[in-house]
Amino acid sequence: MRKTLLTAGVMALSLVSASVYAAVSEQEAARLGNDLTPIGAERAGSADGRIPEWTGGLSRPGEDVNRPRNPFADDEPLYTITRDNLDEHRDRLSPGQIALFERYDTFYMPVYETRRTSTYPQEIFDIIKRNATRSELVQGGNGLENFEVAIPFPIPENGLEVIWNHLARYRGGAVERTVAQIPVQSNGRFEAVRLRELLVWPEYLEGGRDANDDNVLFYFLQQVLAPGRLTGTVLLVHDTIDQVREGRRAWIYNAGQRRVRRAPNVAYDGPGTAADGLRTSDQLDMFNGAPDKYNWELVGKKEMYIPYNNYKLLNTDLSYSDIIMPGHENPEYTRYELHRVWHVEATLKEGERMIYSRRSFFIDEDTWTASVIDQYDGRGDLWRISQAYHIQFYGNDLPWMAMESVYDLNNGRYITLGLANEESQYMNFDITPRRSDFSTNALRRMGIR
Repeated sequence: MRKTLLTAGVMALSLVSASVYAAVSEQEAARLGNDLTPIGAERAGSADGRIPEWTGGLSRPGEDVNRPRNPFADDEPLYTITRDNLDEHRDRLSPGQIALFERYDTFYMPVYETRRTSTYPQEIFDIIKRNATRSELVQGGNGLENFEVAIPFPIPENGLEVIWNHLARYRGGAVERTVAQIPVQSNGRFEAVRLRELLVWPEYLEGGRDANDDNVLFYFLQQVLAPGRLTGTVLLVHDTIDQVREGRRAWIYNAGQRRVRRAPNVAYDGPGTAADGLRTSDQLDMFNGAPDKYNWELVGKKEMYIPYNNYKLLNTDLSYSDIIMPGHENPEYTRYELHRVWHVEATLKEGERMIYSRRSFFIDEDTWTASVIDQYDGRGDLWRISQAYHIQFYGNDLPWMAMESVYDLNNGRYITLGLANEESQYMNFDITPRRSDFSTNALRRMGIR
């Protein structure tokens, strides 16, 4: 099942340090499934017991596959962090999270018992262990060699390897979902944008990966279903694994123009689709795309409060207006837990231009998902905060997000993506897309309908 997504020349390999970009030894990889979990997290709990040992995660194959029910409905918060007791908890919060407390007296964090629910299928664990001794960064860290499907560096040695684990983490292979993207004004008013999205890795296409998929990490299709003024807009992305060697292939069908055109701005800090200027293209899925604009420093690991097991946000008895409020979502329906995260600092390279001069990543050790990201403007001031609200699709052995949100400290607006409380259809993992589903002809047909 070994797949080679990118082959670099001898010259490219000679430009990088083997100590930085080499795979780990067989002896080191043997830690996976022992003192480390099969994806590289610390199996043991914390010294004070607040973070428990990982014992296999929450797995109930075939149960509540597409919209899981809350397995912890009887849990009550252990305590609640508010502006009044913030000083007691600062060392386990990011600067951006602290800023949300300081800006909004309505913001609080209900903190629950930590439950390490995340897990993957055994075949993915096996692939990750192979990746540990084979996967390498090439092209200055902007591409992968000898990589299979998911999580190339379960025992990372630098910040860039941690970021690649987020970029290439397992998300079910192929999934179709219908969700809302909701830009929220400072007074709490909003108009939901309904989206149908299709995401697939080449290995999970009908017929599997072939020569047409050289340098392709995944295929992505996004169709706007509502409101009427945006209906018919369709985005198609072939995400390349080395976007420096070959830029992201993106096309958009605009219903008003009734034509397909290339979309080079669907990358980096180009505006996010139908996002009302509240997120950049590379903020979808918390962070995506080429890492070449930044220097990446691995600061280390820390214990931190992050959104986790947010099953309340899936409740179809709630409407979007129950969840959305000025400044942030209603904290009553959120759940935070204490988990270990990898801390990676991204600073803009000299000579590069991006709206974010610095980004602080806090990446969950049990999923490799960027759970919190603080983003700073060109002057170095904290500007936007992103949070991923984790859930475990326990019927599929798959971590995902109930929603992801970006909060703007300057204007009090925010955007959230992924809620589906008012959608009759939500997630569908039982699909095998065709390669032709991700062609420009398919894009044109979808736009016309």
